[in-house]
Amino acid sequence: MTRGEDQGRRARGAAARTAGRTKDLRLRVAALEWLLSDVDGVLTDGRLHYGPEGEAWKSFHVRDGLGLKLAQRAGLKVGLLSARGGPALEARAAELGLDAVICRREDKYQAFREFLDQHRLRARRVAYAGDDLVDLPILLACGLSFAPADAAPEVRDRVDHTLAAAGGCGAVREMVEWILRARGDWERSVAAYLA
Repeated sequence: MTRGEDQGRRARGAAARTAGRTKDLRLRVAALEWLLSDVDGVLTDGRLHYGPEGEAWKSFHVRDGLGLKLAQRAGLKVGLLSARGGPALEARAAELGLDAVICRREDKYQAFREFLDQHRLRARRVAYAGDDLVDLPILLACGLSFAPADAAPEVRDRVDHTLAAAGGCGAVREMVEWILRARGDWERSVAAYLA
């Protein structure tokens, strides 16, 4: 076999593998029913701020909120899964009308398993965004996994897609847009804003 023939064979093999992954990805995106996200480090920048009375303050990016609403309007359910909690998180979740809020769960994977049982779901029906080691068991089990640009290296190395945005800077909005584009729902989702 000549060098050119070998390169052609490799290129055809790579194209076939890419086509297989693309088809697999389309099937995985189409199977999604839920989007879940970690909070600290994904919906926020991960820094913890405390007020004079010891209350935790959080900053949320407005685009993430609209992204979650767009996902709901496209027929997906959305929720948060956090080892922490508090009034700021609960207020933001209520304001957005999220479908599930799971807080104060140190063992996030166990909380995820209980969530699946409660909603009679298979893990492949859930997309999850997480940024740190405690999220890895869920990221490895779910149907589609995402990490912000500034996630721990061990997380970025293992997710399906690393987002361009950092945590707290629109990463969840980017995830939602990515999923809705892959499902063919993005144009319909933004049509009202473009009219």
